Amino acid sequence: MQVNLEAASELGVNEEEFNKIQEILGRMPNFTELSIFSVMWSEHASYKNSIKWLKTLPREGDHLLVEAGEENAGLVDVGNGIACAFKIESHNHPSAVEPYQGAATGVGGINRDIFTMGARPIAQLNSLRFGNIEKDRTKWLIKGVVKGIADYGNAFGVPVVGGEVFFDDKYNTNPLVNAMSVGILKKEDMISAISKGVGNPVYIVGSSTGKDGIHGATFASADLTENSADDIPSVQVGDPFQEKLLMEATLEVGKTGAVVGMQDMGAAGIICSTSEMSEKGASGMKIDLDKVPLRQTNMEGWEILLSESQERMLVVVEKGKEKLVEEVFEKWDLNCKIIGEVIAENKLYFHKNGELIAEVPASELVLGGGAPVYDREYTEPAYYQRYKKFNINDIPQPSDINEVITTLINNPNIASKKWVIDQYDTMVGTGNMSTNMPADAGIVNLKGTNKALALTVDCNARYVNADPEIGTAIAVAEAARNVVCSGARPSAITNCLNFGNPYNPEAFWQFVGAIKGMSTACLEFGTPVTGGNVSFYNQTMIGGKTEPVLPTPTIGMLGVIDDKKHQTGLSFRNKGHVIFMIGESKNDISSSEYLVSYHGVKESPVPFFDIKAEHKVQDVVSELIKEGLINSAHDVSDGGLMINLLESSMLNNLGFDITADAEVRTDAFLFGEAQSRIVVTVSLSQEDKFIDFLIKSKVPFSTLGHVTKGDIRIDDKFYGNITDLKEQFNTALEDKINK
Repeated sequence: MQVNLEAASELGVNEEEFNKIQEILGRMPNFTELSIFSVMWSEHASYKNSIKWLKTLPREGDHLLVEAGEENAGLVDVGNGIACAFKIESHNHPSAVEPYQGAATGVGGINRDIFTMGARPIAQLNSLRFGNIEKDRTKWLIKGVVKGIADYGNAFGVPVVGGEVFFDDKYNTNPLVNAMSVGILKKEDMISAISKGVGNPVYIVGSSTGKDGIHGATFASADLTENSADDIPSVQVGDPFQEKLLMEATLEVGKTGAVVGMQDMGAAGIICSTSEMSEKGASGMKIDLDKVPLRQTNMEGWEILLSESQERMLVVVEKGKEKLVEEVFEKWDLNCKIIGEVIAENKLYFHKNGELIAEVPASELVLGGGAPVYDREYTEPAYYQRYKKFNINDIPQPSDINEVITTLINNPNIASKKWVIDQYDTMVGTGNMSTNMPADAGIVNLKGTNKALALTVDCNARYVNADPEIGTAIAVAEAARNVVCSGARPSAITNCLNFGNPYNPEAFWQFVGAIKGMSTACLEFGTPVTGGNVSFYNQTMIGGKTEPVLPTPTIGMLGVIDDKKHQTGLSFRNKGHVIFMIGESKNDISSSEYLVSYHGVKESPVPFFDIKAEHKVQDVVSELIKEGLINSAHDVSDGGLMINLLESSMLNNLGFDITADAEVRTDAFLFGEAQSRIVVTVSLSQEDKFIDFLIKSKVPFSTLGHVTKGDIRIDDKFYGNITDLKEQFNTALEDKINK
């Protein structure tokens, strides 16, 4: 194929980049080389539009073992000689055109990032966003995505311990599928994604290579359109049983002492692994593509290089120890083929049919090397100031509180996600400690220690849309609040940054604001960023024009429970326990699900948030848990206080009798989403100690009422029995999906 600017443009390479490639090579690239630069310089692989801002995120912490970007995933010291590897990534575009395989391979890819470091995955989480649930396409997407996650994760054998599902018209064209994996290892057993040692053999291990996923990184760096279904060849196909074998083999081979470095083949396949590992080790490679095991005939060299076939690894082995490695992979009945060797030169040489088909410098391909870095323009959107003009006094108070309660518990954003959760194996591996004691975070046992991990994914995209900086700070704060309510201390975060087209100044303004808000909150809570993923080009069609999805910087947070006796659930335990709120209610219904779904008002500012007050509330709750003064803790978030109380009532079929705050509108008190509020329950025997502690802390608190046998009362008015509301809450989502 002739190489010119037009061909480059079709591959996503602009004129400036095309000229730079020629300058780097000192000649015109051939088609294979142009394809290599195309995928490696795509946003998905190089972060060329986002890296300037990503570098401003806080990346240092006393317990971090590697900093963001150094390895395939973040690595945190959790004590007892144990390290925790964790990361979240998107698989949005593939899931939009082929939801089952798109979601399944997202799960497979993120798990490979974990076990390629020598860590055994022990938990998965996911954050899912879909369009209007009344649309047939949305129902098709959610059914396919959830089944893809379930089939792959269940077969692979790692439990899902947490997640979120959210619906909004802004995701009609472009759903978001963010998958998080968490693994553990002994600190000294970490395997680095590096290539070094001249003459060391380079192996490809795992599955054979096919044509699936070619130019997948480029596909992920372009807008979705009505014709994107034509790009289904860009979606990979996964095999969880093969991945299970690959995991066991790679964990075993890591213990042989023969491995110099290892990296999974995710986006951009062989070319990504060879270039990134080489650049990190200041070396190069000579690769013979004829040695790569193929499952399809007549594959061109560039197709082999760019294929994103799943369940494959690149392994650099110490020369002379080849047999140790080959015996392990033979035992697990997996491909294990030498395809090249490490060289001293900063070059990658790729041969096919005895001919040199590509010669490119490794360092020039990757982030931090020669990949372009752009400083994009950003502009405040007109809507931002318009949202601020919202006045709560323009919203009438509802005459029927029961009607609001019914509306919210049947709202797919509030209702139980039981239909989703029931498809996941949450118990495999016997590490999930939150099945019988639901908490604001998923709790995973660290067997053989007195510790446990607390894990959560959080982001209210409406808040971020209303104010990217404050909304993202709230996402970090809510993640920390969920971890604290579960009895853990926040440790570190990973992030999945889902935004629109970076060339759209208003969409990029949202991205920049989100980074600023994340930095502020991570510094406040001492939760450094260990890495993650940027997903741009998430767009949807609204009224015939293309708009960005709601800006969605998903926060995955890791917390550590230092003593398992501090594990705390969200459920009421006994009739008669006193219900307290720590923090203050506000006359605030901004950006609440109540305002949007009940009143149909979509334009309002972010809810009230004071990050210093938030931190004080979290610290007090953490101390209360350590002192053994509370029986449950649950943060007030989506749906407000009323939904918080109902969720706490359901497990044990208890109810509540509370008195509303006379200083706050009834709808704001019950359904507003002002931040920094946590509801706790206290036994009568501990009430005096609890109150004394709170008075000394100088954190605002109030008595709400007490736990009942099942009746729900507000200001002495009866609002039903918990069993009736629980039935609606548990079945609403399934009913809407199957309608």
